[in-house]
Amino acid sequence: MADIAVIGTGYVGLTTGAYLAHLGHNVTCADVIEEKVEALTRGEVPIHEDGLTDMVNEGIHAGRLRFVFGATAAVHDAEFVFLCLPTPQGEDGTADLSYVESVAREIASHVRSDGIVVNKSTVPVGSNLRVAALLNRDDVHVVSNPEFLREGQALHDSLNPDRIVIGAYDQEAALRLVELYESLHAPVLVTDPASAETIKYVANAFLATKVSFINAVAHFCELVGADVKDVALGMGQDKRIGFEFLKPGPGWGGSCFPKDTRALIHMAEDRGYGFDLLRSVVSVNDEQYERVVEKIAFAAGGSIEGKTVGVWGLTFKARTDDMRESPSLFVVERLLAQGATVNAFDPMVKKELDRINVCADAYAAVEGADVLAVLTEWDEFRYLDLAKVKALIGMPTIVDARNLLDPVSVRRHGFTYDGIGRL
Repeated sequence: MADIAVIGTGYVGLTTGAYLAHLGHNVTCADVIEEKVEALTRGEVPIHEDGLTDMVNEGIHAGRLRFVFGATAAVHDAEFVFLCLPTPQGEDGTADLSYVESVAREIASHVRSDGIVVNKSTVPVGSNLRVAALLNRDDVHVVSNPEFLREGQALHDSLNPDRIVIGAYDQEAALRLVELYESLHAPVLVTDPASAETIKYVANAFLATKVSFINAVAHFCELVGADVKDVALGMGQDKRIGFEFLKPGPGWGGSCFPKDTRALIHMAEDRGYGFDLLRSVVSVNDEQYERVVEKIAFAAGGSIEGKTVGVWGLTFKARTDDMRESPSLFVVERLLAQGATVNAFDPMVKKELDRINVCADAYAAVEGADVLAVLTEWDEFRYLDLAKVKALIGMPTIVDARNLLDPVSVRRHGFTYDGIGRL
């Protein structure tokens, strides 16, 4: 079992620290917000992720997981130092490396000899060399080890990874990191750092491409009278294509896809390549927000100015409280800009939001509404009492941007139903 430092207790850092402690390693997680460190030490987890609170408390009570203030306090005895730091998108699409660079400078003289610094953050290609230059230590190795976690299923993905990617110039350092993950029994790809860094970006870009593609296909289905659900099923049964990410919706979003696709486009541009294919993927996604707004306006009688829209779902996907780059919010912002009143409910959103009336439950969100828009695929929306919804809503119209509801059942209850590419 290894001594590990995890720098950063955001989504990736906290999940990484928790599951590595669960595997039996001794883990020290560091953050620069004292109040957060104190709360985590008490087992209070600020992130909604299935099973994470229990796993954090399991590690604390077993003595394998602790939290400290500042990176320096965490790294002294650590064989592995995981950098799990934010790399926010700049205005020009570049990834901001200032947090990573700052920590590299801070820990440079404190990492133990023979230590391995692991880039877990999503960083531009070439960042491995940049971190190594800032550390300026011949006795310390820098290894790239990108994460592939899905929000809402992060612990499952951590303990059951499709693959583990390790990018290193030193094979011995790579093998030491392989041993760290030995108990997971997952396929391991050992490559160079530039390839490892690229894999993370292109994986997310390809998934975004699949979503944009099926959204475009859904629009085509509406034009020709086909049902996208059956079309996607027929596609997905081809093993070369698969079923994953062939679900139409209001567009893709979240903390990774938008940032990573734009960063990849920018990195390509810097090297003289326009990457028009990926530009089109982003463009189709932006069009999808507008298409959903158009559907809502049509359902409300042609215009939403002065109308009330009931919204189910604000987070970017179900089983998370994350609203960063949420397609739901992009749609809502456009509705508000066109003069609509928005009453919204989401199981994980309790705080006040600017210009959005956050309701206590799903029924309150539809009361008196001219149209209901389903924007996040929370399972509980499937099982609500449609008769009660019809009694409360002003006009029995539903735009199901997630194809979550059963069109036959909805129409049987007297609603006008419009999905994404559905008959």
